[in-house]
Order: sequence, then structure tokens, then C-alpha cells
Amino acid sequence: MATQRLTLIHNPNAGDDRQPTVGQLHALLKEAGYKVRYQSAKEDGWEKALKRPADVVAIAGGDGTVTKVARRLIGRDVPIAVLPMGTANNISKTLGIADMPVTQLIRAWESARRVTFDAGIARGPWGERFFIEGAGAGLLTTAIPKASKSKTLEQLKETDAKVSYAQQIFHEHLADAPAMDVKLKVDGEDISGRFLLLEVLNIQYIGPNLFLAPDLVRNDGEFDVVMVLEKHREKLRKHIKQWQEGKLLPPEFKTRRGKRIDIRWTGFPLHIDDKLWPEKGAKKPKVPQDIQFEVEAEAVRFLVPAEVHEIQELARKNREKGVQIAEKNAARKKKGRARRSRR
Repeated sequence: MATQRLTLIHNPNAGDDRQPTVGQLHALLKEAGYKVRYQSAKEDGWEKALKRPADVVAIAGGDGTVTKVARRLIGRDVPIAVLPMGTANNISKTLGIADMPVTQLIRAWESARRVTFDAGIARGPWGERFFIEGAGAGLLTTAIPKASKSKTLEQLKETDAKVSYAQQIFHEHLADAPAMDVKLKVDGEDISGRFLLLEVLNIQYIGPNLFLAPDLVRNDGEFDVVMVLEKHREKLRKHIKQWQEGKLLPPEFKTRRGKRIDIRWTGFPLHIDDKLWPEKGAKKPKVPQDIQFEVEAEAVRFLVPAEVHEIQELARKNREKGVQIAEKNAARKKKGRARRSRR
């Protein structure tokens, strides 16, 4: 392979003590044939490194680091290579690479597929803001401050333990989390309701590895909108327990797919990726306000190992086939009921 220019954006605080050091990362990348330009994501002005010419931008960190880099690469034909070193690694889990060793990932980049990935645009009183993971309101949003204030969570060292404890915080918060009345439209269809949780998702996992959008297609030009009504509080509680037991069985709550989501904001807190809005201490705008989330199709490109991409494509086709079979069976049953009612 000809020498390629690689910009490495690294969060030195991400993950736990099992992650490779800066020196180890640099050595691995150099051994793989890359000319490396290093930049810590914690330094002021780190984003200037993205203006320098590069064949690949590698991100060593968690979801927060990946999203803030990816947002700045929207519309640029530079592939992003993720080295998952965070706590939840939801983007890497969606890409299918979260459990791959760093050494294996770096070796796989030479023959990796360039996988397109949709982004989102959030429009509201703040102006316009791109997002990569998702946006939403309700249970997950109101649990974020609780997790941020947790001394126990802060003191945990291992990433698996952090995820499990964050899920526990989420589970405990569910008992008294407030529901909210939301005027909501998905591609013009009114589906307003009283929601416990509302998430506009661009990836399969959100928060502490909550598997909310298993059928999401990352580049189909549509969001997955997951809605949990207040009356399903107990059902959600049972499913969180299953997640904590390692069962990745998503809840069969109300979902929609759409290109544009319109929300009438009446003062409830929102999250856009990992940022809360309105920001703490900031002056709240007058209510009500109209907020829109719209898809920015095929906005960025990620490098995914060829074998992982093939497995994911096969799984997607099998899911589509399963949906088609289920729809045919449902139509057959409906016809059968109609015949019996005419007798």
C-alpha cells in the first residue's frame, strides 16, 4: 500500500486503562504504512487539524469524540476510521466494529468498505445544528443530568461496569420520570401523544447501549422515530431489565420512519447527540417554538472491514425478507377474517 496521510484525533481521557497509549497507537499506524498527524481532541483549536490534507481521518475515542469530528466532516469525501475507545461506543456498535481489537481494525482499513452514513439537521431557536447519533426528549434526556452527577459512575474504571451502572441509573429514573404532551408530526402525519420517551434516531443504540432501533438502515435517508407512551412505563421497565441481563431484545414500542420530524416545543429539555438544550443556566426562549429534524442523506463515510460489511448486508436482507413474510401472513389472516365474517 502506498503511504497514506492519516490525521488521528484522539481523546486521551476516553475508555479505561486497557486502551492503547498515544505512543502505541502511533506505532501501530506507522507499522500499517500511514503517515500520522496526531491531534488531541482535548486541546483548544483541535478542529484546525481537520483542515490539513488527509486521506483518512482516524478517531480514537468514544461517541462524543466521533460525533464532534464527524459533524465537521459532513460533505467532505474523507473517510472516517473509528477506533472505539469510549464507554458506550454506540456508533461503533451500529457499524459492527465495537468488539474488534484495535490492531485488527487498523489492518482491515486497507481493504475496508466506505460505508455512507446519514446525519441529521436540527433547526430551532438555536439556529441549525448537525447531529450524528440522534435527538430526543423525555426519559433519556432527563436521565443525563443524573448520570453526570453520579460520583459512583465517575469512580468506576472499567467501561462495562460504567455501562451497567448507567443502565441502572436509567432504570431507577424510570419510576418517577415525567411524561410530556408533545405535538409531533412525521413527514406531515400527526402522531402527537403523551410520551415517556421520544427519540429521533440515526443509529441503532443510544445512551447506555439501549438497543432502540434494531431495524435502522444507516443510509436510507430516513430517521427511526421511537416513541414510548406513558402507559407503557412498566413494559419499558421490564425491557431495561432484559438489557441489563445482556439480552439485546428491543421493545416493540410505537415506531415510525421519516425524513422530517416536526415538534412543537413547550419548554421540555431536549438532547441533540450528547448535548442538552436549553443549556444549563442559559436563558430559555419563549414558548411555544417549532423545532424540525431533517435527514442529511449520505453525509459522511466510515471505513468498515469488508467481512463486517458483508455480514451486516446479509443480516439486513434477512430482516427485510422477514418483514415481507410477516406482512404477507398478516394480509392472509386479514383476508381469512373477512371471509369468515361474510358467512
